[in-house]
Amino acid sequence: MTTSRPTTIDAGTVLAADPDWWRQAAVYQIYPRSFADANGDGIGDLKGITSRIPYLVELGVDAVWLSPFYPSALADGGYDVDDYRDVDPKLGTLADFDEMIGALHAAGIRLIADIVPNHSSNRHEWFREALASPRGSAARDRYLFRDGEGPDGTEPPSDWQSIFGGSAWEPVGDGQFYLHLFAREQPDLNWANREVRDDFLRTLRFWSDRGVDGFRVDVAHALAKDLTYPLRSHAELEEMKLATDGSHPLWDREELDDIYAEWRAVFDEYDPPRIAVAEAWVAPSRRHRYAAPTSLGQAFNFDLLRANFDAAEFHEIVDRNMAFSAETGSSNTWVFSNHDVVRHATRYGLPDDPDNEGDVGRQWLLDGGDPAEVDTERGLRRARAASLFLLGLPGSAYLYQGEELGLPEVAEIPGSERQDPSFFRNAGVEVGRDGCRVPLPWVADAPSFGFGPSAASHLPQPAWFASYAVDVQADDPTSTLSMYRRALALRHELQGTEKLAWVQLDEPEVLAFQRPGGWTVVTNFGTSPVALPAALAERELVLASGPHRDPAVLPGETTVWYR
Repeated sequence: MTTSRPTTIDAGTVLAADPDWWRQAAVYQIYPRSFADANGDGIGDLKGITSRIPYLVELGVDAVWLSPFYPSALADGGYDVDDYRDVDPKLGTLADFDEMIGALHAAGIRLIADIVPNHSSNRHEWFREALASPRGSAARDRYLFRDGEGPDGTEPPSDWQSIFGGSAWEPVGDGQFYLHLFAREQPDLNWANREVRDDFLRTLRFWSDRGVDGFRVDVAHALAKDLTYPLRSHAELEEMKLATDGSHPLWDREELDDIYAEWRAVFDEYDPPRIAVAEAWVAPSRRHRYAAPTSLGQAFNFDLLRANFDAAEFHEIVDRNMAFSAETGSSNTWVFSNHDVVRHATRYGLPDDPDNEGDVGRQWLLDGGDPAEVDTERGLRRARAASLFLLGLPGSAYLYQGEELGLPEVAEIPGSERQDPSFFRNAGVEVGRDGCRVPLPWVADAPSFGFGPSAASHLPQPAWFASYAVDVQADDPTSTLSMYRRALALRHELQGTEKLAWVQLDEPEVLAFQRPGGWTVVTNFGTSPVALPAALAERELVLASGPHRDPAVLPGETTVWYR
């Protein structure tokens, strides 16, 4: 029998020891360098987050997902980690972290920390030791070093391509190369190595002992790899992308089950057990492996994020994922935006994607990001309607900082001020993710829009940010911020068991579902107003995503909540 470990930070009576707190939580993702800057250096920090906890309380979220805050050279926005058990000095100290998590817990908000297990940074002490050690050494075995090919050993071991462009192999000058599926500053770790596995178990305990309530696992499907010779070609890997039998050499392998079973054993040492959510870009039929109670327990589904604003698509996605959660015993995860994608207020203002490839925002950026191509009013109208639809669903709602303000994507960032490695290393294929990572606007008439006490901002903020600032929206009952606050408050009040029942209507562009207790959500995905059945129109309207003057008529691209 496992003995529960105490945490060093006691949440007192504010946070009950509820093992199921995560199942229908509203989780707010903070990209720390762009949330709030306490010292005026233009980079958001932990003290800045602590200072904005009253905002999070008023917003009504249950937990914060904190993107990487570890020491990093920012070769990939903090996902290149120098030390997994420390805080980047530019963001604060461990003492600042303890103060922040204590304040979050005292406010009734839990913390999910991002963890990056597939790769370290090239500045990590292990990697520095590997470079200083000979081939075949124990230090190199923590990573994936292989001998070069060709007569003089100067050719990479294979033609594999990095996610960020260029070869996935980097030479080290002695005839060997190391694998990096992402940036060359992110060498992949060898998860067949026992020392690597044990060190990450220590990391999980380190943060859990400090009070961290759970972990978001970056590229959770990539840890296990098969580098048996001869290595397959890049073309063969592309052909195997959709493999659902665990046979791909780099992605979604069966060995992951053993790795995450060890993680689960650590999580279960705590009371309540720590939770985890996998970022696993895998076929829906494979997602259960990560969401199983013997594994990480929850896995992101990005289906709504990739869907058109379309009733049939939304209906199919909800049905499929409700069946998935019933099968696995996990809860659903719903998300529209995060630190890696074009914000959904912009995506919904672009023409729909007829091929349903989920990349209209990416293509728009590649084509120049012309704001004239975005129907801003329609994009926000749809985003508000979609967000209320999502917040009515059973399961966890993952919200990205700034979506509660209706922030659009910032496309007008000069190349000289961009930071995302994909922009520099994948020219013509990717523009990068900087546009959704621009620091938030808090005060319309203030330096850096109140992001910090100075005008400094690590990414440029456009002048039009002023109209989206928190202080502009806070007292406006029609604002997007007010809608989110009201929706999250009602969600706590109305939330029941993780079930829904579709309400059959005769309008193909309208979806309606009822939650236990009589809470009903209705969304008109079309552009024309639709008459509602009297049984709905006569009920109490508690929230609408847009103007709704006639209770018997639902305007186009609008969601309403009844009880």
